[in-house]
Parts: sequence; structure tokens; C-alpha cells
Amino acid sequence: MEIILLERIEKLGTIGDVVNVKDGYARNYLLPNKKALRANEANRKVFEANKAKIVADNDARRAEAEKHSANVEGKSVVLIRASSNAGQLYGSVSVRDIVDALNADGAGISKSMIVLERPIKTIGVFDVKVTLHPEVVVLVKVNVARSPDEAEQQAAGVDVIAAMFEDDAAEAAAAAGEFEAGNGEEVEAEAPAAAEASEEAEG
Repeated sequence: MEIILLERIEKLGTIGDVVNVKDGYARNYLLPNKKALRANEANRKVFEANKAKIVADNDARRAEAEKHSANVEGKSVVLIRASSNAGQLYGSVSVRDIVDALNADGAGISKSMIVLERPIKTIGVFDVKVTLHPEVVVLVKVNVARSPDEAEQQAAGVDVIAAMFEDDAAEAAAAAGEFEAGNGEEVEAEAPAAAEASEEAEG
């Protein structure tokens, strides 16, 4: 379907551009959300007649979003979740979870502004896009951890899952070392006894 964009759409174009998109994308998203018009003769005339107002409204919304970005950009929120020993969450972190945490910190955003490219299903620190306006996109950090202590370590750059596996490996190595040392002592203890038995047999 050929459409006229009423705002900038990433990877498509900016206000006034006439582009071709899949019918479903136009019908289910762009047209009902007033982000575009069908590119027929009547709509072209409507757009041209209202272009100055559409551009001015967009500029005003962008300026407002740029001011708003000061409350959002660079924010970091912590979400405490249960996970397996490998760091896999029991469930996943939703857009609603992120919005609630950010708004509790004064961000003032809505679910539609969060761009979550894939569900968060592991512990770790994730950069998440927040689209305050089609031309104003900021990043926030979402720190998913099993405890506040772990969240602090992750914020400091520690990979807690890797560190945990290293600790487990060190413990296993230490336990193996103790086992070998114990066996060595038994062998040393057995050697003199065997020597004594041999001497008695010869005598």
C-alpha cells in the first residue's frame, strides 16, 4: 500500500514522504494510529493543505520530548527476580515491569514508548530504548538481578553468573586437591609399613 507519512517512522521516512508498505502494517498500525494517510489524490490535497500545521505540531511535540528526555535519559532501574543457577529467569521481564520501575523514579513514560527488541529472560544489565518522540530516542539501563547485592555488582561491571561459575570451579579444584593430598598421605603411610613387612619376611 502506498501511504503518506505524517511523522518520522524509523527505516521508512519522514513527514510528507510517500512510501510503499505492507497492507497489514498500514491497516493495523500506521493508519489507525494516525501516523500516515493512504496516498490517494484526495489525501495528497489534504496533506498539502495542512502540511505547515502538521510540521509545526511535530516540532512542538519534539521540543517537549527533548525537555522530557532530561528526566529519562541515562536512568538505571533495578528489578529483583528469581532465576536458575545459570541465570535464566523463571518467566521474563515485561514492558510493564520496566515502565513501572522507571515511573517510580519519576520518568513519566507510557508502555508504547518502550522499545524492547526481545524479551529479557536472564539476569544482567540491558540497554533499553525509550521513544519519547519519533525523533527523540533515549537509552535507560535495566539491571535484572537476584538480590540488591548482585545488582550492585552488575552495576559495577561484574558478570555475576561468570563469577559464580568461576567460584564453583575454584571450589571443585580445591576439593579435588584436598582429595589427592589425602590419598598421597595414605600412600606415604602405607609405604613404610610395606617396607617393614618385607624386612621381617627376609629376616
